[in-house]
Amino acid sequence: MVCPTPPQQIVFQEYLRAVSEQQERRQRLERELHEAVQGWRLYPVVEAIQALRGVELTGAVILLTELGDLTRFENPRQLMSYLGLTPSEYSSGERRRQGGITKAGNSHARRALVEGAWAYRYPAKVSRHLQLRLETLPAEVQAISWKAQVRLCKRYRQLTARGKTRQPGRGGHRPRDGRLRLGHRPARAPGHLTGGLSEADGGQNP
Repeated sequence: MVCPTPPQQIVFQEYLRAVSEQQERRQRLERELHEAVQGWRLYPVVEAIQALRGVELTGAVILLTELGDLTRFENPRQLMSYLGLTPSEYSSGERRRQGGITKAGNSHARRALVEGAWAYRYPAKVSRHLQLRLETLPAEVQAISWKAQVRLCKRYRQLTARGKTRQPGRGGHRPRDGRLRLGHRPARAPGHLTGGLSEADGGQNP
């Protein structure tokens, strides 16, 4: 790309250089992380979690680092409560109304899950990148991965069909009618460190 003036060209090249440096930094950190976790007692679980669409090494490590041994949770409800993903509740007399998630739990693990969840906006599909991760995993893990993907993609379609909207103040795109709709999020600069979202799984063509 050639800019109209020399100063604009310099600024543009500096932007490109900044993006490239951040991408190289992320790759270095990911390599170090991959080498460091191979001797971890929870590494087999890290590999298994990467069978989920939208979750690669960084996100899997964040989840297991924050959650620890998953068997300490007696049921899914306890895990969701720990993550702050259970709905809030408002009660007055005999009236009971549920609101948004409490966000009272572990914010680091919750953020990694939310980032990975963006991949389920699109139809269920095993991308080339996901297939490479699945090839080394047991058939049982692969089956659970596909079952989860089909269920979550269907759940997203059901929510959007019911007119589910995003909570205000989350920075999403606001359509002309002024409503914040589920599935919209602000654009990000290339090389942004997301905390685990797989761009390969969660992009426009997952």
